[in-house]
Amino acid sequence: MKRRDFVKNSGLTTIGVMLFNNKIFAQKTENEKNMSEIMKHFGVSDADLKKVIAEAMSRGGSYADLYFENTSSNNLSLRDNTVSKAASDVDFGMGVRVVSGDRTGYAYTEVITLNDMLKAARTAAGIADENAKISSINVNEKTFANRYPVEKKWEDITIRHKIPYVQKLNDRIFELDPKVSKVNVNLSDSSSWIMFFNSEGQLSFDYRPMVSLSVVCIMEKDGKIENWYAGRSFRKGVEFLTDALVEDLAQEAVRKTSLMFEAIVPKGGEMPVVMAAGSSGILLHEAIGHSFEADFNRKETSIFSDKYGKQICDRSINIVDDGIIPNNRGSINFDDEGIESQKTFLVREGVLTSYIHDRISAKHYNVAPTGNGRRESFRHAPIPRMRITYMENGNIPESDIIASVKNGIYVDTFSNGQVEIGAGDFTFFVKSGYLIENGKLTQPVKDINIIGNGPRALADITMIGNNLKIDHSTWTCGKDGQGVPVSQGLPSALVKKLTVGGTN
Repeated sequence: MKRRDFVKNSGLTTIGVMLFNNKIFAQKTENEKNMSEIMKHFGVSDADLKKVIAEAMSRGGSYADLYFENTSSNNLSLRDNTVSKAASDVDFGMGVRVVSGDRTGYAYTEVITLNDMLKAARTAAGIADENAKISSINVNEKTFANRYPVEKKWEDITIRHKIPYVQKLNDRIFELDPKVSKVNVNLSDSSSWIMFFNSEGQLSFDYRPMVSLSVVCIMEKDGKIENWYAGRSFRKGVEFLTDALVEDLAQEAVRKTSLMFEAIVPKGGEMPVVMAAGSSGILLHEAIGHSFEADFNRKETSIFSDKYGKQICDRSINIVDDGIIPNNRGSINFDDEGIESQKTFLVREGVLTSYIHDRISAKHYNVAPTGNGRRESFRHAPIPRMRITYMENGNIPESDIIASVKNGIYVDTFSNGQVEIGAGDFTFFVKSGYLIENGKLTQPVKDINIIGNGPRALADITMIGNNLKIDHSTWTCGKDGQGVPVSQGLPSALVKKLTVGGTN
């Protein structure tokens, strides 16, 4: 099954404000506030939580959890030199999951009353098929380290604070190059209040900020049109907006768009490929990371399902899925199953040492969950998902890696990719790079495909740079109809042979 798993978001387009009891739901909670205030935020009590969990377990399920979400999001769009669109949205509800063996029952409600929650619990409980005696459950608050502290929240400012940065980015790009014909800017921010309770009695809360600023720069020269997308995204508050950020995005957008006028589509064929540090981490995410997700391996649909504990690449290679990098787009304090986030080594010294687990797959393999049970929203059950996937540093300067290649391609920017999980075959679309000729970067190239096989490409990595870079663009990963924010990274790496789709 081919799936397009990586896309770049240019911003939200949903318009509307959901009302509850004829008013917008109050948004006043903070990580520091006690749990009773948090429960008031969602309008529930200890007794409500116990009743709903008891109903969820009433048919004999082995585990159940409740996931409450209140997300407030905003978007600004600039077109034709003017901020022309503003949108706000409030999403509010809760989901009930019941697990019985390998089966999962799930139901959600957008109205959080005891009756509606009990109805959802009864629906989810239908996955099990026998009556059960429910033991008393104590409510125990569990707290986690905060990986994304916020200096000032998005809900504490108005649109008037945001507009100058959007406008400044537009104006600065026009200042930098007379070839600029059009600029599109998007600024989106969101704040999510998450409350989690399960049949083990764990009660946890998280405040999850997110912000993305992106721009598309369009230039025209001698009747030819080129464009470039640049974006940054973090779990940060208002402190994200700075003049330095605006300048960085403007410079990148103009420099990269201008370079496209010089770029060619190279001759295709099989050749060495040097993956630049940063967004080349898509190689790990698409070609390898998805195949490490435990649900695919548990069902034996992944090409790595029989490779656990085995050598799969050079011993110099360590691959990590990390959820605790401060303020990173892919970081989470705890996953959507109440498991603390962590740094997980998937490959250590070339050996496949861990799959990417949620609670269900971890139980199947008799290992601890890795904090990768994630969901798009309360409308979805959690499944194994990546967070920040990267390869650790090697010890070779990038210049030495390039110098080792007589004829090949250096690729530095990707826009998307797809992978066939079973066979491990992948295709990436490369937006830009360079020819490598006699160990030097020469002609810029653009609009090519890189085609290969994940396990083969991993085994064919022969040199690893000492310049690991985590890409901070607006990546979103899609799987089973759900999208979640992620990041990836890579030090420069040489794959000794991949198929490059160019001209004949």
